[in-house]
Amino acid sequence: MKYLSKWICAVTMTVALSSAEAADFGKPVTWDRHSLIIDGIRVCPVMGEIHYSRLPVSEWQQEVRKMKEGGVTIIATYVFWNHIEEQEGIFRWDGQRNLRRFIEICKQEEMPVVLRLGPFCHGEVRNGGIPDWMFTKGCKMRDGNNVFLGYAEKLYRQIFTQVQGLQWKDGGPVVAAQFDNEYRGKGEYLMALKKIALDVGFDLPFYTRTGWPELATPVPFGEMLPLYGDYADGFWDRSIAETAGNYYQAFNFKAYRSSSAIATEQIDYSKSSSQDTKASAQEYPYFTCELGGGMATAYHRRPFVYPEDAYSMALVKLGSGSNLLGYYMYHGGTNPEGITYLNENQRTVATNYNDLPVKTYDFQAPLGEFGQTYPQYYMLRPLHLFMRDWGETLAPMEASFPAPQDLKKGDNSQLRWAVRSMNDSLGPGLSGFIFINNYERLQNITPKKDVELEACGIRLPKMTIPAGAMAIFPVNVDGIRYATAQFVARRDGKTYMMQIPGIPTVISMANGKMLRNVKPRGKDKPVYGNIYLLTRQEAEHLFLEQETAREAIPVSVNKISEAGTPRQITIGVQKVAEEPQDKDFDQAAVYRITLPTGDMSGKMLSITYRGDVARLYANGRLMADNFYYGRPFLYGLWRLPEGVTELELKVLPLQKDMPVYMPREADKTPGEEVIKVEIK
Repeated sequence: MKYLSKWICAVTMTVALSSAEAADFGKPVTWDRHSLIIDGIRVCPVMGEIHYSRLPVSEWQQEVRKMKEGGVTIIATYVFWNHIEEQEGIFRWDGQRNLRRFIEICKQEEMPVVLRLGPFCHGEVRNGGIPDWMFTKGCKMRDGNNVFLGYAEKLYRQIFTQVQGLQWKDGGPVVAAQFDNEYRGKGEYLMALKKIALDVGFDLPFYTRTGWPELATPVPFGEMLPLYGDYADGFWDRSIAETAGNYYQAFNFKAYRSSSAIATEQIDYSKSSSQDTKASAQEYPYFTCELGGGMATAYHRRPFVYPEDAYSMALVKLGSGSNLLGYYMYHGGTNPEGITYLNENQRTVATNYNDLPVKTYDFQAPLGEFGQTYPQYYMLRPLHLFMRDWGETLAPMEASFPAPQDLKKGDNSQLRWAVRSMNDSLGPGLSGFIFINNYERLQNITPKKDVELEACGIRLPKMTIPAGAMAIFPVNVDGIRYATAQFVARRDGKTYMMQIPGIPTVISMANGKMLRNVKPRGKDKPVYGNIYLLTRQEAEHLFLEQETAREAIPVSVNKISEAGTPRQITIGVQKVAEEPQDKDFDQAAVYRITLPTGDMSGKMLSITYRGDVARLYANGRLMADNFYYGRPFLYGLWRLPEGVTELELKVLPLQKDMPVYMPREADKTPGEEVIKVEIK
């Protein structure tokens, strides 16, 4: 398949990418309507979400390092309440629940941390992270009543024991905290959570909340920065049609920040008054915390996310004025063992909007469940490097929108583009960037001919913008009058640029020198002065060591029993199809996988199959599960219990006319089949 993972043995940065080096910890952090400011310098960070409690502790350091290598400069993580207090009064900070150890690793790797504290997190966790026992207390959840806030205080006090001494003011990495998530009630509740946090000892440079939905009553200005998001598709959508919902809006440059596509199963956007267009909201910097790096698969809706989806959304957000790109997720994970299953599902007492897999939370993120790299990991890197090296230049630039902002789904009538430039009374001649997006997920967007682009008083020559092209062209930046190539990085006096496929590279220098039809020469040979032109492939791997390819090793697999009577697919309380229960797998087809002997460190099991749901067991214990959507079922063999040489694979067959959305790539033929099993 075209979009399979890339397998790497080692990826090591030769140049650090962090925007906050160790020496920056503790330096003054402020913000204004444009950006974060660290020690007086404007920065445009890249924030990547990883859930520490969804990864084994032994993998934390290498995975944080991979995120840094991908250009992430801030780590974000949820603290799931029911991961640490599944039983009332018994707080677990051991093993992969050891938040303090995770923060210490982030400090070692020079990565600032934003803690998303809850009490409600969502994150497709059982009850949104609120423990089952809380629902026996007779109080309203996520509310300012004394009972709920009393338990929230106990939670925050426990979390603070893990954070104490590691806050930014202490020279530690914890730079901010988010209160609750996707909250639409009164701002007084969020302020009550903040007061609790301050009282127990949190003292951070800034605090955040999700900017959707609109609050019933506001929080005082400046108390919490609202952070926004967008996704290319949503597993939560009630529809099982392709390109359902308003996700197409994520591919349009626009001034307004909120998305009407996030959490549509919870939020009635028809009642929203677009609070983010109000003057007070515009005084906040435009930051995101949930830009879809991928997408999870629910049982009823299983989107296949392309790397171009993630890249296009990120470029569009940057071109629309955002100065912090926060990805959810940037790294996938696996739900930990608990007293009960910890996945979101329709049969739980709360946050039961969707049925998610029991174990996997791969999310098709740039870094998957086992740290495997998906193509968007590399595709996004040039953008992240650009934000690091030109962030101070970009941050104060205002966004303007020469193209319409309200294009409908699949509108192919004109080019999507925007400009960010200095908004100054001095007039033309200032610096800026032209952002181009000729892409929309699953739509037939064709080339645009004879395009004339203009910014800062400079008109570029007519050009054709190919189908699928996405680019950032500099204007009056770093001695370049304009260029039809994209900045990537600045190192040791060298400027690296990336050729945009299908667009001839023209570089017009401020000194009058004109370079036409420039060809890439790689990172060791300049095309002019200190300017180096790279191919996209070269730019995506800039500063990375060469990858070592792995040969696939075929694995023995034998079918033990055929599938029995197909289960009846039921419709749950949220009016969408329910996932199978444990007992349903008694009727699954069963396969025995015999593993070769030897060291399984870094080895990935890849199962190419067709079916509805597959589960992998070792010694009768559920290790992994997969909702089929056209990609292989993956498992990191190093996580197996010691001595395991055989695995049991159970596959439920696809049924005719299932009330389930599956992507184009999936083979929807009824039945089941294991096509290939191999180790990479």
